[in-house]
Amino acid sequence: MIVRRLLLVCAAAIGSVAPAHALTVSDHTVARPEGPRHYLLVDPDGAAPGKRPLVILLHGHGASAAMMVGLASLGGYTSRAWPELAAREHVLLLAPDGVKASDGKNGWNDCRTDAPTNTTVDDVGLIGALIDTAIARYDADPARVYLYGVSHGGGMAYRAAIELAPRLAAIGVAGGMMAAHSGCAAPTRPLPVFIAHGTADEIVPYAGGKLGSWMLKGRGTALGTEAAADVWRTAAGLPAAPATVRLPHLHPDDPTSATRMVWGSDPAGVQVELLRIDGGGHVEAARSGELPWLLRKLVGAMNHDVDTVEEAWAFFRTRHNPAPPR
Repeated sequence: MIVRRLLLVCAAAIGSVAPAHALTVSDHTVARPEGPRHYLLVDPDGAAPGKRPLVILLHGHGASAAMMVGLASLGGYTSRAWPELAAREHVLLLAPDGVKASDGKNGWNDCRTDAPTNTTVDDVGLIGALIDTAIARYDADPARVYLYGVSHGGGMAYRAAIELAPRLAAIGVAGGMMAAHSGCAAPTRPLPVFIAHGTADEIVPYAGGKLGSWMLKGRGTALGTEAAADVWRTAAGLPAAPATVRLPHLHPDDPTSATRMVWGSDPAGVQVELLRIDGGGHVEAARSGELPWLLRKLVGAMNHDVDTVEEAWAFFRTRHNPAPPR
C-alpha cells in the first residue's frame, strides 16, 4: 500500500488567513467480480472522533482517481479543490478508478446504450461496495454519503442515483451527461441533485445531443442539461419554476458568468440546483488558477466567479439521508 502525506494551504473559502491542513492519501483495492478495483482514500488529519461525511469522486473518461484528488494533472492543470476542502471540513474522500473500455481509456458503465466505448462492468456494484467499505473500515456516516462525478463520472453518478438512491444523501454532477438513449429505469426516489454545466461545452453539449470531440468518438448522445434537471425535479415533485440568481461577476475580463437556479425551497430537504456557467466550457469553475493555453483550446473557458467544488459541498453539507440502509 502506498501512503502519501500532504500538507495543504487552504485559502479558497476561509478569508485572508490560510492555515495549513494535513491529510493522508493511500492506495487500496476492493474485490469485485471483474477483479480488484483500485481506489484512493483521502483521510484528513486531526478530525474529531465520530462518523464523518463521505464524498465518492468519479473521474471523467480517460482521467483517473489521482486527477480527482490532485495527485496528477490533466494537460498541465492540477486541481486540489477536493483535498483542500476535505482537509478543512474533515470530509472523507474515496476516488475509484474506472476500467479500460474498448477505446483504451478508463471509464464507467453509465446508462447510455448508444455509447459503444462504455465499459460493461458493474460499476453500480463497485460504488455500493465502496460505501460498505467506507462505513465499516473508515467510520463514514451512512446518513452523509455523497457522490460527485465529472463528465463521464457525472453520467455514472446519475446512474448510481437511480439504482442506489436509498444509500445516498445527494449527488453532484459537473459537466456530466444523462443518457438520451437509456438502458436504465427512470428515477423514482426523490434525491437532492446538484448540477454544474457550461453553456459553451462542446464535449458534453449543454443543449444535449451527440457527445465527444475529435479525440473522443463513440460516446453516444445525452439529454440537455436543463432536461436532465427536469427529470430529477419531476421525480421529486418540485415546482416547475426555479428561483434564479445571477451571481456577482468578479473579473471584468472573464468572458463567462454564473447563474444559480434552484427548484425547491427547503435547503435541508430535496432540491435540484443547476449552476449554469454562461460561456463556460467543459471544465469546473474555479476562482483561482487558470487552464494552460492548449487545454483551454480543447475544453473551453473556465469561469472564475465561483468554485464548483465549493458550491457542490455547500449543497451537500445540509443534506442527510433520514433512513439509510444498515
